Amino acid sequence: MGTRAGDIVTENRGTVLVVGATGSIGRLAVAEAIRQGHDVRALVRNPGHVRQLPSEAQVVRGDLTRPDTLAAAVDGVDAIVFTHGSTGGKGGFESVDYGGVRNVLRALGSRRVRIALMTAIGVTNREGDYNRSTGAPDWKRRSERLVRASGLPYTIVRPGWFDMNGPGQHRLVPLQGDTRHAGDPSDGVVARRQIAEVLVRSLSSPSAVRKTFELVATTGRAPEDVDALFASLDADPPGALDGVRDIANMPLESEPKLVRDDLNVLINRH
Repeated sequence: MGTRAGDIVTENRGTVLVVGATGSIGRLAVAEAIRQGHDVRALVRNPGHVRQLPSEAQVVRGDLTRPDTLAAAVDGVDAIVFTHGSTGGKGGFESVDYGGVRNVLRALGSRRVRIALMTAIGVTNREGDYNRSTGAPDWKRRSERLVRASGLPYTIVRPGWFDMNGPGQHRLVPLQGDTRHAGDPSDGVVARRQIAEVLVRSLSSPSAVRKTFELVATTGRAPEDVDALFASLDADPPGALDGVRDIANMPLESEPKLVRDDLNVLINRH
């Protein structure tokens, strides 16, 4: 698969914005991007959390629910890593998990950047108790659709349960189709550190473009070549709103009008 200029962030030369930079995955993504040689910009809402970040990171203030506060954060960046998430409430999942992606994409305008978006394993499970009670998986899945509709080069990672892997479980296994819907760690587990590494590594890998996958770990050593992991996966079909092999259980015509309108804005932009 060929790539266009701007699809890949050259190692040691990119400016990477981390959204959700003070969260448990975001902090690790900031550190990992610095370790890989990138210039890193950390988006924070609460300046009191800045001390949790490496001194090398450039801190920019912004509120994901307020598009007017995001212009400085996205100005001049080559890539964006989304690790954010709401801490609760149905409104929060819509305004933060979904709305945060929408607002950052709006702030970008016509600029072309590389995207790495973290959602969650089980994001297509609409009948599970968690989705019925919170709607969180639906809103995360809608955020994925925004990224695909944007026409930007992307990688979408759906990790298993954070840090519930055993001491010898570091062999990364990518899955596609989102078929594990138990709603507990039997769906798969993975270390936070490895999630962060995969997200950042995807930015500079041609093999990671337009890939959507669940990420879990089994017994074994961590992979030395993450590019091989990306290369083993099927790409999402061009123009598709859902990941390759995802179950077709979210018909667009049944989606809220605001979601359909948001998608149309992005689709008509490119």
